[in-house]
Amino acid sequence: MTELDRERGHLAESRRQLARMRERTASMDGSAAADWVSREFLESTFALRMKQLADDPTVPLFFGRLDYEGAGHGGESFHIGRRHVTGPDGDALVVDWRAPVSTPFYRASSTEPMGVGLRRRYGFQRGELTGFEDEPLTHGRGAEHSAILEAEIERPRVGPMRDIVATIQPEQDVIVRADLSRSICVQGAPGTGKTAVGLHRAAYLLYAHREQLGRQGVLVVGPNASFLRYIRDVLPALGEVEATQATIEELVTKPLPPGKGVRAVEPDAVATLKGDARMAEVLRRAVWSGIGTPTEALVVPRGARRWRVPVHEVEEVLAGLRTRGVRYAAAGAMLGQALAHRVLLRMEEGGESPDDRVQDAVARSAPVKAYVKALWPAVDPARLLHRLLSDADALAAAADGVLDEGEQRALLWPSPPRSAGTARWTLADAVLLDELRDLVERTGSVGHLVADEAQDLSPMMLRALARRSSTGSVTVLGDLAQATTPWGARSWEEALAHLGKADAHVEQLTRGYRVPGQVIEYAAGLLPHVAPGLAPPTSVRRARGELLVDRVGDPVAELPGRLARLLERQGSVGVVVPDALVEEVSRALAGRDHRVLGRSDASDDFSVEARVEVVAAGLAKGLEFDHVLLLEPAAVVAAEHDRLTGLRRLYVCLTRAVTSLLVLHAEDLPTELGPPPAATPATAPSTAPGEPLEN
Repeated sequence: MTELDRERGHLAESRRQLARMRERTASMDGSAAADWVSREFLESTFALRMKQLADDPTVPLFFGRLDYEGAGHGGESFHIGRRHVTGPDGDALVVDWRAPVSTPFYRASSTEPMGVGLRRRYGFQRGELTGFEDEPLTHGRGAEHSAILEAEIERPRVGPMRDIVATIQPEQDVIVRADLSRSICVQGAPGTGKTAVGLHRAAYLLYAHREQLGRQGVLVVGPNASFLRYIRDVLPALGEVEATQATIEELVTKPLPPGKGVRAVEPDAVATLKGDARMAEVLRRAVWSGIGTPTEALVVPRGARRWRVPVHEVEEVLAGLRTRGVRYAAAGAMLGQALAHRVLLRMEEGGESPDDRVQDAVARSAPVKAYVKALWPAVDPARLLHRLLSDADALAAAADGVLDEGEQRALLWPSPPRSAGTARWTLADAVLLDELRDLVERTGSVGHLVADEAQDLSPMMLRALARRSSTGSVTVLGDLAQATTPWGARSWEEALAHLGKADAHVEQLTRGYRVPGQVIEYAAGLLPHVAPGLAPPTSVRRARGELLVDRVGDPVAELPGRLARLLERQGSVGVVVPDALVEEVSRALAGRDHRVLGRSDASDDFSVEARVEVVAAGLAKGLEFDHVLLLEPAAVVAAEHDRLTGLRRLYVCLTRAVTSLLVLHAEDLPTELGPPPAATPATAPSTAPGEPLEN
């Protein structure tokens, strides 16, 4: 039997044992539980475990092996995979990639072998083990290049984003395994894997802190629904199904009644002003300004006596509550108890001996409740925001000294709706409503939050995320060079301060593993204009990739023929176009199967294979395709509200390609882009990706 046959046998046995583990879990039930609560808990636990043990035959159970030598695990071998698999005797057939014993698979080198004598990588094709390669790590004999690793990184893909668990690089692994208590900001150039790193960190933390995060939760926030659908399979592929994924819009509109979410848009200047951090102070003033001024003493009849709390003592109570640092509703609830306590002091002075039950009864009495209601009115966030945006005097009272008169006029609705119930809220309005809700009642916090494309969030949006991570840590992912909103971050230091994590560590990833060298170098010509402070990215791939910039008479008419030639090759194709050209391009491709990303009559179901995606430039961020056809760069730039944002949008569009980029244009290219390099011919790989030569 060859070594390859033995490894295939180990894979088959691992799959049999995973099936045994799943069958054993399926046989369990919660009927023996002492009560219905325990039964529900057990049944939900078993159901979760069944999902974690799901086996996809097209995905290998393991992708590497470590042979240890010396002290510690000397003489032992561990197969490294996406989840732990044990035999009937409890011996590990596959070790979870997140286990401490697996760390050297990602970090060991010939100069620092970490006790490992040999590292083995496996090649797979549709779940079948096709080969392996060995890398000795002792005596300085580490390999300089791994064909299997390169093939996996560059493997063509169609459909949703895959995990990178088999290809995590040392600098990525350091971020992935950072302690839960640390907040980290990843400034990542295109192709550096920042999104994957953030998702794998979430998976690692769920593994390492299962009990804590199982209670507190993990939240992944993405820029839009299409992006979340693109990344949705990564965590489940790693056995993690407990994390919640949402857009910022979904988070802030969830409490609104059905059909009352974001239903309007507004000028960028107004949205930017509403996203300004100064709005937090305006809203805080508006909430707390409703507290009344006492003009009469509180009188509480009890039995044959009447107990009186004078006005000056009520004012002391109100002043104390204002400075307690608690939410408005909580302080209002405290007011009744604080006034009742003053009554009890009077009763004690009168010779009575009241206890806590008497104080509670006084606090719930009609005179106290009526007095509290008059002084501390309930606040409805929607009604309050409606008043601020409709009533110039109300806004001026809250914004005096914070916003100037011109800014106040800009915030007011030109034609105010009759009521909060008929208002058509914008996204910026919904974020303000979220701030108001938190001023009234505290927002719940998760144990860890991952925020992707965070450079596009306004200060008020960052505050919305800060509320949801006030007791936990964060992983912030983004690229300042790809900031394409007028309210986006100007620096990570500023963004992290709004997020409440000013002490977060900023890690910069510049080594690109997906975008080819020729493509990233061409796109990087924009960096001095869009983000001069950032280090330029570099591609570590040996393949330079393909780049062709071609001026044609009509790019849309030219598109079907160019696309047909690309489809003769492996992999997905993204047709990235200015937003205004989406429908025209879709009509031009009417005779070819394609999907228009984000269109209302189409589903962004990445589980359904679609080799050709028509992508509006505004939706391209975070996505990648093996081949990209980009139409009219000048129109992409011109579509934005200013040239800087347009150039950043173009930078995003240029860096979506994994293998080849074809730019078709009739208009002059933006001068900031510089001249393209000489065209490179299409070359086929000598070995099909995923099918490395057997050792």
